[in-house]
Amino acid sequence: MRIAIGGIEHETNTYARGLTPLADFAVRRGEQLLRTAGQESDLGGAVDACLALGIEAVPLLHAWAQPSGTVQREAYDALADEFIDRLLDAGTVDGLVLLLHGAGVVDGIPDLEADFVARIRRAVGDDLPVVATFDLHGNVTQRLADMLQGMFACHHYPHVDMHERSCEAVNLIVDMCERNRKSRCDVVNVPMLIPTTTTFGGPGAEMLEKVLAAESDADVVDVSWFHGFPYTDVPHVGSMIAVTSFDDGGALLAARVADELWASRDSFHPESLSAEQAVQRAQSLKRDGTDGPVVINETSDNCGGGSPGDGTHLLRAMLDADLGERAVFGFIVDADTVARSIAAGVGASLDVSLGGRTDDLHGEPIHARAEVRSISDGKLVMTHMFRGTPLHLGPMVRLDIGGMQVIVASRRSQTFDAEPFLAVGVDVRRYDFVALKSSNHFRAGFADIAGAIVTADTPGLCTLQVRVFDRQSTARRLWPAHADARFG
Repeated sequence: MRIAIGGIEHETNTYARGLTPLADFAVRRGEQLLRTAGQESDLGGAVDACLALGIEAVPLLHAWAQPSGTVQREAYDALADEFIDRLLDAGTVDGLVLLLHGAGVVDGIPDLEADFVARIRRAVGDDLPVVATFDLHGNVTQRLADMLQGMFACHHYPHVDMHERSCEAVNLIVDMCERNRKSRCDVVNVPMLIPTTTTFGGPGAEMLEKVLAAESDADVVDVSWFHGFPYTDVPHVGSMIAVTSFDDGGALLAARVADELWASRDSFHPESLSAEQAVQRAQSLKRDGTDGPVVINETSDNCGGGSPGDGTHLLRAMLDADLGERAVFGFIVDADTVARSIAAGVGASLDVSLGGRTDDLHGEPIHARAEVRSISDGKLVMTHMFRGTPLHLGPMVRLDIGGMQVIVASRRSQTFDAEPFLAVGVDVRRYDFVALKSSNHFRAGFADIAGAIVTADTPGLCTLQVRVFDRQSTARRLWPAHADARFG
C-alpha cells in the first residue's frame, strides 16, 4: 500500500499587517518529509504511522509558515501547483493524507483549505481517498468536508496530540482500502467566537469530554471540535463540530454536539487582566505563599496567533513594579537589539530601544540601560508540545535590565517550553516570576513548573476580547459580539 503525505499549513490573522510571501514558508520536499519520523508533530505522526504499518509513505511537499497576515496569492499558487505536480508524478497511490491548518486565508481566497482540496480533486478525481488533519483553531466548511473522507482536528490545546491524529488519519485510509468502503464528513458551524481556551481544564476540558463521548457509536470514526480562529475576517468564521462516519447519521450527531456547544457559550467568557493587574495578582499570589514560580503569559501578543511578539506592555509593567532579580521575561522579539548586543559582547553595557517596532498597538519601545549576560544561537529542540521538533529562534541574548533578566530573540515564535530560557543559562525554577508570550501552548511545558498561572490580556492582535475586531466579510451575528446571536 502507498499513501501520499503532504500539505500547506498557515494560520492567517487577517488583522495583521502585510501579506505573507513565499519566503516566509519553510518548505520540505520529498525525502525531507520522512526525516520527521519520531517527532510528535502532525507530519511526524503520519510518517511514523506508515512505518509502523509497513506502508510506503510517499512524501510530496509540506509548507508551513508562522501565523501572520494574509498569504500572498503568488506564494499560495506556487505551493499548490508544485504539490499537485508532485502528486501526479508520484504514480498510483492508495490514499492521500493532507496536513492542513484550517484557518488559511489567501489574498482573494477566503478559504485556503477548501480551494487547495478542490484543486487536488480536479487533478486526481473523486475516487482517491483523501483525509486531512487540522489544528483545532481552523474555520472549516461543509464545502471542504464534501471533498474529504476524514477530518481529524487535534483534540487538545496545547496541541499535544497532533501526531496521534495523523496516525488516525493513516489508519482510516487503510480501513477504507481493506474494507472497500468510504466514510463521509459532516460539519455544523456554530456562530460563536471562542477566545483562546485551553482544554487542560475549565470549560474547554468540559466541552472536550462531551465531544469524545460522542465518538462511542460504532459507525463514528471521529468527532472534532474546531474552536475556530476568531482573529480572521472571513464569511465562515465561527466554531465548528465535524463528524467523520460511515453512515448518514454523522450530520445528526454533529448537530447534537453543536447544540451542546452553543448551550455552554456563557462559560467561555474570559477574564481580561491588564498588564498592571496581572503583575499585581502575581505578586499577591507569591505573598500568599504560592510554591514555585508564578507564570505570567501575555496572551494578546502571541506570535502563534499572528501577533508580532515585540509588544512591550507586560515587560514595561514588570519593570515599573521593580521585580528585579526575582523575575525573568522570555522572550521578546527584536532582531536589531540582538545584533547590537552580540556586537557589544557578553559583559558589555549598552543603551537599548527594546521592542515596539511593529506598531503602536503592542506598545512603545522600552528605552533602558542593559547589560549583556549571555548569547545563544537560538537552535532548540522542543521538549513537550511537538516533542523532538527543531525550533530555530535565530540568535538570542539575555539582558539584565534593572536586575531583571530579559531574553530577546531574533525570530518570531511563541514560548512553548523552558528551552529558550535554558539556552541563555536561565533555570526558571529559581525565579518568583516568569513571563512569556503565548496563549496556551506554554502550558504543556510549564504545567509541572508553574506554581500558578496569570494571564495578561494587554492590547494586541490576539486579545481575548474577540468582540473588538471589525467584521466586514460576514453578515452573521456572532456571539459574544452580538448578544442576540441565534443558532438552530
